[in-house]
Amino acid sequence: MQRIRLRYTKRGRLRFTSHRDFQRAFERALRRAEVPMAYSAGFTPHPKVSYANAAPTGTGSEAEYLEIALTEARDPETLRGLLDESMPTGLDIVDAVEARTSGLADRLTASVWELRLDGVEPADAEKAVGTFLAAETVEVQRKTKNGIRTFDTRGAVVELTAPPARGDVPGNGPLDSACAILRLVVRHVTPAVRPDDVLSGLRAVADLAPPVPAAVTRLAQGLFDEESGTVTDPLAADREAVSAASPTAAATTSATAPGAGAA
Repeated sequence: MQRIRLRYTKRGRLRFTSHRDFQRAFERALRRAEVPMAYSAGFTPHPKVSYANAAPTGTGSEAEYLEIALTEARDPETLRGLLDESMPTGLDIVDAVEARTSGLADRLTASVWELRLDGVEPADAEKAVGTFLAAETVEVQRKTKNGIRTFDTRGAVVELTAPPARGDVPGNGPLDSACAILRLVVRHVTPAVRPDDVLSGLRAVADLAPPVPAAVTRLAQGLFDEESGTVTDPLAADREAVSAASPTAAATTSATAPGAGAA
């Protein structure tokens, strides 16, 4: 059984796609692309697809991950192209690698987010960020299926900045004259701290309240490197393992080819 790990996006209007909607679209793409999927056992077999830490509905993303199991070996890049052609524009399959290591979900320990705050002056956002970072704890409330829960957002935030505004935010169109951009790096903790929780924290400690809902995009997710303070590519270990195995495979093929070693 071959395992392939894929990175996909949620761009533009497709950021409003729920996780269940994406699952349905992806399973249709698997059938259209005639992917030789492995299936679960039991009365209602399902294709073996493992999703890892999907972004909330309504947020864009450049870094969503999943893993599929195949009954026949396929070239990852060829498979990526076939699946991408079968998906709606905006739900794009942008990377593929053969799984050579375990624990993909364990390597998703932090996310990088970009938050577009229309109607907010950059100077006001920068001041609010300073107030948030200066606080030891920033408690917010969120409604859950078990009722209202209070938790701290400050401890999960590794980095929060208000960089100069660029021309646009991926998938969200051009900036207006009054628009602040926040860059957020947050650890994946329990309970999960989401970008909207951080916005609630900014409202609580600095009275920062955008007049319209923020446009949120996940730029990356992966293993947080404590030394460099960056979020690393979670598929890098698989790529390195594939590269390390390739010379060995080539040497084996050469040694076993007809006439190999002949004078």
